[in-house]
Amino acid sequence: MRDERAGAPVADEQADGARHMRRVVTLGQLILLSIGGQIGSAWLFAVLSAVGIAGPAAIVSWLIAGAVFMVIALAWIELGAMLPMTGTVVRYPYLTHGAFTGWIVGWAAWLFALSIPAVEAVAVMTYLGSRFPKWDLVEQASGTTMLTWPTGIVAAIGLMVLFYVVNIVGIRTFSRATNWVTVWKIVIPVATFLLLFTVLRGDNFGAGGGFLSMGGASTVHAISATGIAFAFVGFRQVLDFGGEMKNPQRDAKIAIIVAIAVPTVLYTLLQIAFIGAIDWQDAGVRPGDWAGLNNSVWASGPFFHALDAVGTAGFAAFGTVLLIDAVLSPAGAGWIYLGNAARVSQALAIHGAAPSVFRRLSARGVPAATTFVCFAVGCLFFIPAPSWYQLVSFISAAGVLTFLVGSVSLSSLRRTAPDLPRPFRLRGAALWSPASFVASVLVIYWSGFTTLVTLLVTVFAGLPVFAVHTAVQRGWIASKTAVPLSVAFLGAWIYVNTASGWFLSSHGAPHTGWSFARYGSALTGCVLLYLAALWAAADRTMRRHVQCSLWLIALLLLLLPLSYFGEYGPGTHHALPFPADHVVVAALSLLVHRWAVASGFRTDDLDQVLSETPAPHTAPAEATPTSSTS
Repeated sequence: MRDERAGAPVADEQADGARHMRRVVTLGQLILLSIGGQIGSAWLFAVLSAVGIAGPAAIVSWLIAGAVFMVIALAWIELGAMLPMTGTVVRYPYLTHGAFTGWIVGWAAWLFALSIPAVEAVAVMTYLGSRFPKWDLVEQASGTTMLTWPTGIVAAIGLMVLFYVVNIVGIRTFSRATNWVTVWKIVIPVATFLLLFTVLRGDNFGAGGGFLSMGGASTVHAISATGIAFAFVGFRQVLDFGGEMKNPQRDAKIAIIVAIAVPTVLYTLLQIAFIGAIDWQDAGVRPGDWAGLNNSVWASGPFFHALDAVGTAGFAAFGTVLLIDAVLSPAGAGWIYLGNAARVSQALAIHGAAPSVFRRLSARGVPAATTFVCFAVGCLFFIPAPSWYQLVSFISAAGVLTFLVGSVSLSSLRRTAPDLPRPFRLRGAALWSPASFVASVLVIYWSGFTTLVTLLVTVFAGLPVFAVHTAVQRGWIASKTAVPLSVAFLGAWIYVNTASGWFLSSHGAPHTGWSFARYGSALTGCVLLYLAALWAAADRTMRRHVQCSLWLIALLLLLLPLSYFGEYGPGTHHALPFPADHVVVAALSLLVHRWAVASGFRTDDLDQVLSETPAPHTAPAEATPTSSTS
């Protein structure tokens, strides 16, 4: 049977693989898994990319990012302990706002998870290409270091195969491999900043006009545009492996807090060490030309070159160890996120948004079919942008978009399911919930106009999949109507985004295509006309699901003109400069948050999950955001 209000799959279809694998991952393994996902390529490249935008104030960027992501995570601590499920980030939107919101967030989460193994493989090949130039793995194109074709890209695909193999051997082997690699990944960065602290050049911290010479706007822009946010989104591992926690009521809050606190300290110290170790002459850049570092020879291996520039045997020897880590750290994060992508796909299948084969497990308890699909699709990211510096901003924005619903789901559940047991109850949720939402929107805004365009184009491109698969499958709309409408939308979508010249455009390059007014109107018109057509053809149930997602669609569409006219838009003349743009974005976020919370309803998906979830043995407890509860 199917509830007409929520349109959820029948209860026996909800018996997913998470139940089979639940209570396998211990707290220690969970922490190592999360930190292992955060200490990947970011520590190897983000330190250079960050100073290229923020200068020495990149140190502050890491500290701000740690605080921002802790605020974002607060809502997820309550949710993660309340209903631990595999693919939690994807599943909560279905539980509180229905299938259409769930699909949009799930599609963004899938794109996010799919792209990370690819960017980690790119990171490995980029560092190897720096050390062994004769291998012809990397090249400079348009001022950016990227993989060569065919050598670099084929080698990266080979590494993706390794990620796949590690995942399909089973959760125990997967966890064991992750534990050992994560310990290595912590030790090497710590040794790196301790070693570089001995050769700090104090004048580097004031080079180019002073510590804050790039301004406050650049300091926060660096969080999303350079890989800093990318380093922090790994805390979601705690949530996506929620169905496999040994003690979810205790483990969720501890693991999330540790998973943000540890990288904040580690990355800040690494940033200090890198800035102090810069040898401008060796990099071939004028002292104080922070932006010039992004186009220097150091861009292909920042720490390797910093160690090599010292010119002593001991530093050179450690450079070889660092090279080994440049393979292990990104590779470890790569196979973790391939497993993450498989669990996101599994979560979508549980709600009928992906083929049912994605729910099936192998004899080893692994979603083998979806892991293979994620591996194959992930390799496609090598085609448009085989560069770490090009991919990382999009990945950060897509990842944070998936966190956006956490605060909304928390507040909605407080209203629609007030009696639901909450082992960790966030004190002051009336303050922290909207703060978490505003923080998420700001991180997306900080990514810049070019990245936001890419995010919107790819996210809205997934709308037809919902119409022709989920909506048709659930009987909400006739296939003979959904298919032609979706084909027409995709045709118009492709034309608008290729003919306008804004999609995948280079930041700072002169634009010769459509004006923004024409492009923004066409893009918005395509989305709204498509939704209006679906609304007219859909039944009452689908209309409710679409209505409850309008806040998210409106937010994304309104962010586009704000980004264009704001501090991080194209060109040099901004109608809405910093900090006025941040005030406007924050005000918009607060309004949308109220709308989003009011849009939540008690879905049948939630009732089914509750009927299958045993009551927790841990008594609910009030807790401040920084306290630990038992």
